[in-house]
Amino acid sequence: MEEHRPAHAPFPGLGLRSIKTALAATLTAVLYLFLPGRNPTFACIGAVFGLGSDMEDSWRNGGNRLIGTIIGGFLGLGLFELEHRVAPEGNYYFRLPLLFLGVIVLVTLSVFFRWPGAVQPGGVVLCIILFNTPANHIDYALARMLDTGVGVLISLLVNLLLPRRRLEKWLRLKSKEEPAAKV
Repeated sequence: MEEHRPAHAPFPGLGLRSIKTALAATLTAVLYLFLPGRNPTFACIGAVFGLGSDMEDSWRNGGNRLIGTIIGGFLGLGLFELEHRVAPEGNYYFRLPLLFLGVIVLVTLSVFFRWPGAVQPGGVVLCIILFNTPANHIDYALARMLDTGVGVLISLLVNLLLPRRRLEKWLRLKSKEEPAAKV
């Protein structure tokens, strides 16, 4: 496996993508200063997951996170509701086959929508809703979907506004495609 060593990085592995990821997460947290009572955690996670090496990679990464969160969130809501219709106080043993069914449906929907990378983030949200849901599970699930979308959107904007070529030009870094100067 090839080691990641950006030529321009003063620290091993710390390159322009790292800086843009930190910027996207920080801008997301700054936005949440203006949203009283809202916690930026899941939006910042969306921003970190959403930033790729280029716009195509960001669409894929951000899409995986957002689509997975939406599918897992709605599945979790439906299965949580089903459980509480059958067992109003909740039943851990009934939740186990619901989890199995939920993961199968999650994988099927992720593949159907051509977002197979959505399975992991969708599974996280599904498990959180089934096993660690706060009292108001509907608000919780919808907030996770919205927050993830905000973070992914900010990552996409950062990558759109600060593509590698622009940053290299501003920072006067040599691009990997540029030939070395002749001595």
